Amino acid sequence: MVVLFSAMAVLLPENWQLNDRIMMTASGVLFAGVGLMLARPKVSADAEGVTVVNFVRRRRLAWAEIVRVNFRQGDPWATLDLADGTSLAAVGIQSGVGKDQAIADARALRDLVEHHAQA
Repeated sequence: MVVLFSAMAVLLPENWQLNDRIMMTASGVLFAGVGLMLARPKVSADAEGVTVVNFVRRRRLAWAEIVRVNFRQGDPWATLDLADGTSLAAVGIQSGVGKDQAIADARALRDLVEHHAQA
């Protein structure tokens, strides 16, 4: 996006001013930043716990902190009920990517939470 908008800024007609060209390049930077932010969410699990990366925040949770994984019909993404009474959105598991894959991912995470709760 940055390269495309920068090239467009250079190739604009001569009657465009410098501030127009700068704003065109800045727009490319803005769009690229938003695109990177939207591509960032993920949920990953390992032996010690779960890492939830949402749009702007990353949070590491131990298995004992997660009480339940919820992904009800109509929910945009899975949520984790936490031991402190709060919940955390897990945007990395969302139906917009693929409903069947999101359900499988939520079930796999739920199974891991249940497995570690018994251990």
